[in-house]
Amino acid sequence: MGYQDGGGFGSRGFGGPREMHKAICAECKKECEVPFKPKEDRPVYCKDCFSKRNNSGR
Repeated sequence: MGYQDGGGFGSRGFGGPREMHKAICAECKKECEVPFKPKEDRPVYCKDCFSKRNNSGR
């Protein structure tokens, strides 16, 4: 009878708004929102810090 709490495609579908989760950026320590549920063992970066990290590796 359908999925509960994101257990598949659920009622959100592909065209709906993404569920955003609050996180603290590992680099600048600012609060940000990300489209996935952060895990304790992985760093999360805000949009600005993520862009800086991606561009510096090239």
